[in-house]
Parts: sequence; C-alpha cells; structure tokens
Amino acid sequence: MSSSVLLRHTLITVLPALLVLNGCASGQTAAREEAALASELAPARKPQWGIVIHGGAGTIRRESLTPEREAEVRAKLTEALQAGHAILTRGGSSLDAVSAAIRILEDSPLFNAGKGAVFTHDGRNELDAAIMDGKTLNAGAVAGMHHVKNPIELARKVMEKSPHVMMVGEGAEAFAKQEGLELVPAEYFRTEERWQQLQRALEKEKASPAQPPSSAGLAATGDDKFGTVGAVALDQAGNLAAGTSTGGLTNKRYGRVGDSPIIGAGTYANPRCAVSATGHGEYFIRFTVAHDICARLEYLDLPLQEAANSLVMEVLVKAGGEGGVIAMDAHGNVAMSFNSPGMYRGSMGQDGAPHVAIFRE
Repeated sequence: MSSSVLLRHTLITVLPALLVLNGCASGQTAAREEAALASELAPARKPQWGIVIHGGAGTIRRESLTPEREAEVRAKLTEALQAGHAILTRGGSSLDAVSAAIRILEDSPLFNAGKGAVFTHDGRNELDAAIMDGKTLNAGAVAGMHHVKNPIELARKVMEKSPHVMMVGEGAEAFAKQEGLELVPAEYFRTEERWQQLQRALEKEKASPAQPPSSAGLAATGDDKFGTVGAVALDQAGNLAAGTSTGGLTNKRYGRVGDSPIIGAGTYANPRCAVSATGHGEYFIRFTVAHDICARLEYLDLPLQEAANSLVMEVLVKAGGEGGVIAMDAHGNVAMSFNSPGMYRGSMGQDGAPHVAIFRE
C-alpha cells in the first residue's frame, strides 16, 4: 500500500473518533467525512455506455395511431437503436453511433426528417441538422437543405472538414457536393401524407386570415407532431455526442429555422452531458434548452432527470412551449422528458435490450 493510500486509510479509521473527542463535529458530519474519504479510495465507476433516440414529440394519442402504424414506428426506432448500439458494442465512437441511428430515421418516411420531411408554405422540403462532439465541443450544423439525402452527414462534414459551425442554403449544398455526399432530386423527399398535411394547413390559413402565417401549421390542422429526430450516445471510452435532424414545421415561411441546428438550443454535448430536443423550436431557442440542462448538471449539481424536468416540465410549460428532450450524462444515466401527450423514443444500454416507447408508459 502506498504512503498516500495508507494515510487516507488511517484517516478513515481515526477521524470520526477525533472529531467526537474534540467536539468539533456531530456524528453525522463525521460519517460524511468518512464516506468522502472512502469514495476517494474506491475505484472509479465505469460509465454505463449506451444510446438514446427520439423520433419527435407532440399530440400522439393512442386513438389516432393505428396498430399497424404503431408497429412500424416501434420497428424503425428499434432498428435505429440497434444500428447505433452495434457501433458502440465494437468500441466505436459515440459520434458514429449517433450518425448511424439518425441516418436510419432520416431514410424513413415515418418521421419528419429526410425522406419524411414536411412541406413549407411554398411546397418545398427544407432540412436542418446538427451534431456535436462532447469531448472536444466541436460542432457542425446545416439549415435550409433541399437536396442533401442525409443532412446529419453534412452537419458532421461541416464539423470535421471545415473551420465553421453552421452552413446554410446553396452554400451548404455546394460544400456537400465538394465532400462527395449524396444529393437527390427534390421529389425524393415528397410523401403523400406530408403533402396532404400542407393542404390542410393551407385551407385552415384561408379560413383564418387573421392568424399569423407562421403559426397556422401543425396545431391548426391536428397534425401537431414535432417530428424532429435525434440521438445521444455515450461510448466505451466515456465520450458523449448528440445529433438532431428535422424537416421543420408544416407550412413554415420566410426561411424559418428552428432549434434543431442551433447549438445549445436543440442540440448540445459536453464532457458531462448530451441533449437532443424536439418541439416548438422558437421556445427551445429562447431558453437555450439543451445547454441549460447541461449547465444545471454542472452548476447546480442536479441529477440528469431533474435537470431535464426543470426545463421541460417547468420553464417551457410556464412559457407555453411544447416538446421534449432525450439526454445522457457521463455515467450513462438517461433522461427522456416531455410535456406533450407523447414522444417517440427509445434507449439501449450495455445489456443489448432495446426499449421503445411512444406514450406515457
């Protein structure tokens, strides 16, 4: 036993008695001191690596979701979890796991990202995405994409192959072409379901001309699902990462960009914490939700779930913002907090068992 360890061991043995004899601390204080010293001698706890994903939050009710559709959603969430988990199992990075999971969700018409993106007022699909490396605080984001098949891949290229954090519009797509990413015609993103959602929003807008155009979308038509997709992961090396991808809001105008590609609002990761959000983006931007959750972990020493709930269930609710978050901390603790009726979500840890949920189960 080294001299320093021997000294600490001796202190653990004699400190409580000395404190009592000298009358300088109560029995409870002595016990706390003993526990603190014992924890220094204990081996560091190995993080419980794993992955958490979401496929959007909103008014997702059992009565409005057919058994067939529910089965499809659960199957695709499970597939995304398994893809990310397979990378973590073989010692891969959290960044790779997050990217792999989100690509699967982007390629599915079931979610408002990539293939299943909603339509803007002008009848186009506009895609946003972001990714962040918790170890280095490097981040990449893109907004206003029309031809990039997997925006999460372009966000990662921005992070790793450029000196910038965010690129938008035609410039971002030129960069995607330069980096050899797959570009697709605009028709690739079109689905009939999303097109009909736009038509209902346009009809509602005509019936309520006094309503601000930017707010006449999802909630006005009953299609109020904030279908952003996202993932957070902790790898075996103890590194966190977060990523988010979205098609935005149905019937949005004026080049509107939500929280998903805004670092600190809808996406954030640092060495302690990783968060991906889904919901009414304007509120998540105003309250820098993703970053604030991680800040409460660090500055207030809150448990992850309590930090997430304090933002989602208190701050956002008070302000009138709807949505949810998924989060992980450096110990592998998981939080999935949402103030909407439902949120597509799932997690998979070291045991390899996928857990998927939609409602408040």
